[in-house]
Amino acid sequence: MRWYLRQRMTRIRTFMEQPHKVQQQVLRELIAASKHTKWGQEFGYKSIKTQKDYATQVPISDYDQLKPYIERMMFGEKDVLWGGKVKWFAKSSGTTSDKSKYIPLTDQNLFSNHIRGNWDTTTVLYHHNPNARNFADKNLLMVGSLETFEPYPKTTIGDVSAIMAHRMPWVGRPFFAPDFKTALMSNWEEKIERTAQLTKDATDINMIAGVPTWTIVLFRKLLEITGKENISQIWPNLSVYAHGGVGFAPYKEQFKRFIPKEDFTYMEIYNASEGFFSLKLNPEDDDMLLLLNNGVYYEFLPMEEWDKAVPTAIPLQEVEIGKNYAMVVSTNAGLWRYNIGDTVSFTSIYPYKIKITGRTKQFVNAFGEEVMVDNTDKAVAITCQQTRSMVAEYTVAPIYFSKEGKGGHHWLIEFEHHPLNIEAFAKRLDENLQQINSDYEAKRFKNMALNQLKVTTLPKGTFHAWMRSRGKFGVQNKIPRLANHRRYLEEILGLVEENV
Repeated sequence: MRWYLRQRMTRIRTFMEQPHKVQQQVLRELIAASKHTKWGQEFGYKSIKTQKDYATQVPISDYDQLKPYIERMMFGEKDVLWGGKVKWFAKSSGTTSDKSKYIPLTDQNLFSNHIRGNWDTTTVLYHHNPNARNFADKNLLMVGSLETFEPYPKTTIGDVSAIMAHRMPWVGRPFFAPDFKTALMSNWEEKIERTAQLTKDATDINMIAGVPTWTIVLFRKLLEITGKENISQIWPNLSVYAHGGVGFAPYKEQFKRFIPKEDFTYMEIYNASEGFFSLKLNPEDDDMLLLLNNGVYYEFLPMEEWDKAVPTAIPLQEVEIGKNYAMVVSTNAGLWRYNIGDTVSFTSIYPYKIKITGRTKQFVNAFGEEVMVDNTDKAVAITCQQTRSMVAEYTVAPIYFSKEGKGGHHWLIEFEHHPLNIEAFAKRLDENLQQINSDYEAKRFKNMALNQLKVTTLPKGTFHAWMRSRGKFGVQNKIPRLANHRRYLEEILGLVEENV
């Protein structure tokens, strides 16, 4: 396996060294494969020869615009957005008017994007640590669940992680725990309990992958069952945690307490329902390598284009370091110039490396401060370190100007370990956010435009209870960190008041 992974590293270096050539080839292949589809015929794919032709002829889309095509595919119609019939659809958290989104998962996308991304992750891991034991010990599965699409039972829907687990070749299954029946359970409370019971004596767990929230819930259950002080006492061989989906900074200190190992590896990946887009090239980096040869053609929307009716995207070769962009993808799942809603900034252009900064719908800019999730995650992490506290979850909304006073930001925080003084915590948090975001600092100057941020602490379990009340309780649903409105905040405070 080590020999095989060394050969794969050569392929990764190729797209690092020839990014634009590789991306142009990806676009040509996507267009050629879809000329005969309903979408391809509607937008004249036969006449597309260049990147410029593609950008001119095909509009930028969001889920609401692709939804009518996707629904036809879910009812068995073939050759709509991609060739042939598509039987699998990844269920993603709804960021539009719908509770959930359903992303087509073609065989090409499954194998040449999602599964290839996992192989690339393992390749990079072994490149930096040739003594890794992924194929000697076991990897823990923290995946979602599957269900039949009731109006058309030949279609299956579920979390992309669950589809990958379900379709995993039998040869790969011995390397994973727990059993696949447990891993694919739909009830998360039962799944966590059973997973903990089945793995509490499994000393050969080497790697775990999943979103931080559910991983922490599992860790707590394991400690409760075993009476141990930390996870390293239960799984002594655990050496890698692959994480993605949300910013990891607020969770880092919690994980250090659960796994008190100096040589432990945290591997950040960017594997969304829409595609496997990037991974950490070096365990010590705080950015990720953009994967350019896995069936995805990338474009980027500058911030000033986000709210335009007809936005203009730029190709990869025109991006600049440090600017916020919304990511637009065209994929071999039949997503065409699709704005996935995530925002990134580039830290390097040779090779192309990115950091996730938030979502186009998750920011606070009520006063021109342009605060993104990346800013607040960093501020939380620094403040927790300074005050010896630990934040479990948080969300932020604006306090609008009123006759009674100035505006500001209102933070709802659920603490794992409370600070000694919440007022001192809020003051430090405000100062750190000013250091990170110069626009926020300018608005806070001498309290002229904005007051110091306000912190309201919540009882443990509040955010999970709120997500459950919204029908968004599962591996693909994340707590919204920022909102430029107060709707989420008022719902959460209302829930707390009801419980009291």
